[in-house]
Amino acid sequence: MSIAGGLFLALERGRELGCGAVQIFLKNQRQWAAKPLAADEVRQFRAARRAHTIRHVFAHSSYLINLGNPNAALWSQAVDAFTDELERAEALGLSCVVIHPGSHMGAGLELGLGRITAALDESLARTAGYRVKVALENTAGAGNTIGRTFGELATLLERAAQPERLGVCLDTCHLFAAGYDLRTPAGYRRAMAECEATVGRRRVLAFHLNDAKAPLGSGLDRHENIGRGLLGLTPFRLLLNDRRFARVPKVLETPKEPAPSADLRNLAVLRRLRRRLGR
Repeated sequence: MSIAGGLFLALERGRELGCGAVQIFLKNQRQWAAKPLAADEVRQFRAARRAHTIRHVFAHSSYLINLGNPNAALWSQAVDAFTDELERAEALGLSCVVIHPGSHMGAGLELGLGRITAALDESLARTAGYRVKVALENTAGAGNTIGRTFGELATLLERAAQPERLGVCLDTCHLFAAGYDLRTPAGYRRAMAECEATVGRRRVLAFHLNDAKAPLGSGLDRHENIGRGLLGLTPFRLLLNDRRFARVPKVLETPKEPAPSADLRNLAVLRRLRRRLGR
């Protein structure tokens, strides 16, 4: 949800759409620098949340952050930036911050996993005692990105010094682009069984719901409106009626134009799918 004009306005926009869950950016996601959160911003946001009673509010980290960077100076910059986002999220009372694990940039998977683990350990150590968690988002798999498979995500969770503050955010488009075919009940069951066996169901902290423009296994992160891409409606019907994930917040990451009608249409499609099976 857009934070244009102020963080608290994202909650007002969510209320207008009838949302029970909202994801926000904590600052401009394409810039490193940002002024500190002011006390009045925090008070205004918390007051808006109480007024609008939106159950789930969490954040997505900046796209600039690469916790797997093999360059020491750039890795340190990424850790500093991510720590800052955790501090902002804690001040606002958010449940988690979603982050793409990172890219090894050609240095190799094992080195990348090590760099990300060290970055997470450092950021969580700097925010010791905080309640906010980190949700590692699965990736579409292009280039040298890490987190394409449940196995890679599980490795990061297993190696962490503070695993209790880590979980995952599952993106439907990314799963499909990475090779998980969710288009049939059998394919959906296989993917979720792998998730449970590796990551663990209780580690799933959030979902990003979006259809896919690119083919199965393409590695391309190309989001589409619900039901208008190559995934179709079946995966969303199955997920929205999967009791294992009934309490896990789900947000749209679909094209926003024209706004707000695009969001309204996608939400209406999803709500119909959920009602269709008697919930």
